[in-house]
Amino acid sequence: MIIKTVDLETVCGITSTIPENTKPEFAFTGKSNVGKSSLINALMNRKSYARISSQPGKTQTINFYNINDALYYVDLPGYGYAKVALEVKAKWGKMIENYLHNSPMLKCVFLLIDIRHEPSVNDKTMYDWIVFQGYQPVIVATKLDKIKRSQIQKHIKIVRTGLGIGSDVTVIPFSAETKQGRDEIWELISDSANSLDKE
Repeated sequence: MIIKTVDLETVCGITSTIPENTKPEFAFTGKSNVGKSSLINALMNRKSYARISSQPGKTQTINFYNINDALYYVDLPGYGYAKVALEVKAKWGKMIENYLHNSPMLKCVFLLIDIRHEPSVNDKTMYDWIVFQGYQPVIVATKLDKIKRSQIQKHIKIVRTGLGIGSDVTVIPFSAETKQGRDEIWELISDSANSLDKE
C-alpha cells in the first residue's frame, strides 16, 4: 500500500460522540506497551505520527487516522495497565464498547498480542469480548524480532492456545523493527477496502 496522506482527523474522549465516517475503518487494540503505536506508525509509513510513550496507558482516546482519504486506522486505548484507576478503566471500556456497537464502517479489529509471552487473562478477555461484539479479530503477534526465527511457530502455537483459537483465525507475526508482517496486514486491509468499493 502506498501511503500518500495521513491525517489525525478525529480524537474521541470519554464524553465524545463517535464520528459518522463514510469510509471503512480498521481498529487496533491491545494491552498497554504491546507496540500498538509502533504498528500503526509502520502501517502509515511514518516514524512517529502515532505517539509512542514510555509510559503505558498513555492513549486515553480513540484516534481516527485518515489514510489516503480512503480509509481510517482507529487507535483504541490500551488495556490492562495496573496504574490506571478502575473507574477510568470502566469508562474506557464503555467508550470502546460504544464504538464497536455504533460504528457501521468498522470492518476489522486487529488485536495485538506480544508473541514472546502466553496471552494474559486480559488478552483472552479482550478477544472474547470482541467476538461477543460481532467481530472476528485478526491477531497481530508483535515484537517478532525479540525471539529467534526457530521459535516463531512454537510461540504462535502458544498464542493460539492461550486465546483458545484454531487455525481458522488469522495470526500475523509482526516486527516494528524489521517491518516483517506489515505487507500482510496491508494486503488484508486493502482487500477488505477494495471489496467494499465493489459492493
